[in-house]
Amino acid sequence: MNTMTLDRATADARAARPVIADDKAMLRAAAELTRDLLKPRPGIYWADLIASSLVGYGALAVAIVATSTALAIVAGVVSVFALYRGMSMIHELTHVKHAALPGFRAGWNALIGVPMMIPSFMYEGVHNLHHAKTRYGTSEDPEYLPLALMKPWTLPVFILVSALAPVGLLIRFGVLAPLSVLSPKLRAAVVSRYSALSINPQFRRRMPQGDEKTRWERLEAATAVWALALIVLTATGVLPLTAFLIFLAVGSGVALINQVRTLVAHLWENEGEVMTVTAQYLDSVNVPPPALLPVLWAPIGLRYHALHHLLPGVPYHALGEAHQRLSGVLEADSPYYKANYRGLPGLVGKLTMATLRGR
Repeated sequence: MNTMTLDRATADARAARPVIADDKAMLRAAAELTRDLLKPRPGIYWADLIASSLVGYGALAVAIVATSTALAIVAGVVSVFALYRGMSMIHELTHVKHAALPGFRAGWNALIGVPMMIPSFMYEGVHNLHHAKTRYGTSEDPEYLPLALMKPWTLPVFILVSALAPVGLLIRFGVLAPLSVLSPKLRAAVVSRYSALSINPQFRRRMPQGDEKTRWERLEAATAVWALALIVLTATGVLPLTAFLIFLAVGSGVALINQVRTLVAHLWENEGEVMTVTAQYLDSVNVPPPALLPVLWAPIGLRYHALHHLLPGVPYHALGEAHQRLSGVLEADSPYYKANYRGLPGLVGKLTMATLRGR
């Protein structure tokens, strides 16, 4: 949830970029070599979700009750990475067919979505627009900003503002949601502007309809009750202020890591034009092995983000296999390899240099 406005670099400082045609050999290979990888494996999903939740909340409890500052910090860091992994599964919920994973959406919302105040409706119905072929990289893409074409100061602001996410979510669900029941005008604003995990400040959410509306209202009510409980219990002293602040700090840590990961998920070089599938792929990022740290900062298949844009239907646990298959057959001059990068520092440096060149 982000309403930040960012300045853009001077347009005439950029030369016109050539149109990138689709590489039919790459697209054909991606489709043909992965047809048997489309089925999600429920056991992997549930085990990952439950393990992430147990470790995340267990470490959070240790951080709250720890008498040693060092232990509290270590436990807090473990909690951040475990809960970040669990929360990253919201991405899978937007792509997987729910009939293939019975009950998983409800289980994810019960274990992660509601407690961390990011119920699945905040992403479902939003992320699919990012994958629409004629929306990616345009003003209608809720998850795209031409960051590489903006002023250098926008990058640290983009990251640091995310630290306020837990407070923003607490206000959205604990204050605005209950009040919006009494005011249709406020309700319209809450739905359109404060109900999406997006980075495009111009994006406006439509009002939910039918089954989506029913599911939305149930999850919103549950999250509102939880947020109000946190506020009331802390205000009355039932929940120690220290415990509440540690919970918010862990949430901020998760949001910061996710924002850094978002920063390097794409090259952010499109100025709003409709792009070919190959162009969208090349504007996205893979960080495949042998890099090790992406296991932490790009979990649940996010290290293969460019490949995911080629194959959005492949579940996260099969993306590594898909990458190996494609790497084994595509020629060395294939554009497939141009979206592969070595790690986080190089990607941040590349984006930073792009903003500096545009000054």
